[in-house]
Amino acid sequence: MLTLGHAFPDFRLRGVVANELDDAFIDVSSNDLQGAWSVFVFYPKDFTFVCPTELAGFGRLEADFRERDTRLFGVSTDSEFVHLAWRRSEESLNELPYPLLSDIRRDLSEALGVLDPDEKVCMRATYIIDPDGIVRFAAVQDGSVGRNPDEILRVLDALQTGELCPCNWNRGEETIQVA
Repeated sequence: MLTLGHAFPDFRLRGVVANELDDAFIDVSSNDLQGAWSVFVFYPKDFTFVCPTELAGFGRLEADFRERDTRLFGVSTDSEFVHLAWRRSEESLNELPYPLLSDIRRDLSEALGVLDPDEKVCMRATYIIDPDGIVRFAAVQDGSVGRNPDEILRVLDALQTGELCPCNWNRGEETIQVA
């Protein structure tokens, strides 16, 4: 698995950002990430049970991420057309304020090492990428357990301080000052 300190791989993926066919699709590439923080939320499959709870949870915090100059992306190996159908049919995703990207060729998932070896779908992985394209946070968890978007936002806040942050540190609290 690609982890801390490595450059996030180059990619070009098709994404879904709206429910109407005329406005639904965009292309996103690694060039679009330059100069801003990014959070990538990899998930196994559309039309499943845990995944929409996570994606909707990140959606509820999208304005908080945006306030921190951070872009959110959901990624799975489903096609952009399946993403569109899921977004339209799953009420909690109808107004999702960030793109669902299709890694149907599995290039990005394989480059990151987050492709499940048996199922050939994305593992439940999270990456925080800094404005220089460097991985600053990477985590993979069991497919049966949803992520905590508030915790990812807390980690982003800590990383953006550039300081040492103690356990359970939250935005606005004192960081650790070393003499």
